[in-house]
Amino acid sequence: MTAELHSRRTVLSTGAAVAGAAVGAVALTACSSEPNAKSPGTAQAPIAAGTPLVALADVPVGQAKAAKAPDGSDVIVARTSESAAAAFSAVCTHQGCTVAPKGADLICPCHGSVFNALTGEVKQGPANKPLPSVPVKVENGKVVTG
Repeated sequence: MTAELHSRRTVLSTGAAVAGAAVGAVALTACSSEPNAKSPGTAQAPIAAGTPLVALADVPVGQAKAAKAPDGSDVIVARTSESAAAAFSAVCTHQGCTVAPKGADLICPCHGSVFNALTGEVKQGPANKPLPSVPVKVENGKVVTG
């Protein structure tokens, strides 16, 4: 009977260990990230069309002005002519600092990149990619998202 008791204990303890390992594996799987989870750096949804950013008169021709989009993102609005405007993300393509308008340039305060305020193109690195454009148009004297 001792051998039978020993075998029963071995089976029960081994079974409990296997069950515990299976539960642990399920718990670890439940803690893993979801495949559809939004990862950092994922692009935000576009700003709704027709959202006012600045009054056209507040931006001198050939220069730019910083603005806040309704979603809280920083944008740069440039006045390309008497009646037209362009806009760009204010996030430097080098390491994500916020650029600031200075005349016809956009200056990154972190590493010295310089962008053309009217086109978003790189004038001086270390950035090597232009600022992403934000579609805009002029309506009723305001620059609005397009």
